[in-house]
Amino acid sequence: MPTMTGEPVAGVQEPPGDGPGFVAWVRPHLVAMARLAGRLAVGADRDDIVQEALARAWVKRGQYDASRGTPSAWLLAITADQARKAVRRMRTGASLTVIEDAGPAASRPDLDARMDVDHAIMSLSDRQRLAVDCYYFADLSVAETAAVMGCSEGTVKSTLSDARHRLRTLLEVTE
Repeated sequence: MPTMTGEPVAGVQEPPGDGPGFVAWVRPHLVAMARLAGRLAVGADRDDIVQEALARAWVKRGQYDASRGTPSAWLLAITADQARKAVRRMRTGASLTVIEDAGPAASRPDLDARMDVDHAIMSLSDRQRLAVDCYYFADLSVAETAAVMGCSEGTVKSTLSDARHRLRTLLEVTE
């Protein structure tokens, strides 16, 4: 079976129509799905997002086309879509809460640096953030990231390059 690049994909099969077979088919991808959901929908329950994605995948299992990509890419694309929906739900249901001043917090350099990186990634465009999250945090290849994003591999490479340039600027990283 060829991928989006025309390369054969060994061992890729259609999702089984029975429940236990489907569970076995998606099980190897659950960690990546949870990781991507957590990255794309900060503050939402990533387990809920993964469950929604699995339910959607079950309903759409007949639409899976192995010639267009791997099961991982297909499942992660559904997960990314469900994460975007969760973020929209959070925005519409968000309410302002007053947090009482608990006094000065102790500074932790490791936590501060992580918060800086997370803040910088959140300031990227949606497309750049999805590319960064898929490629760097979900450990997808360029081809799999392209399948998740619904674009060409060249577009993924260009988007990642633009994102790295923007992150260098935001984080003031010198080479």
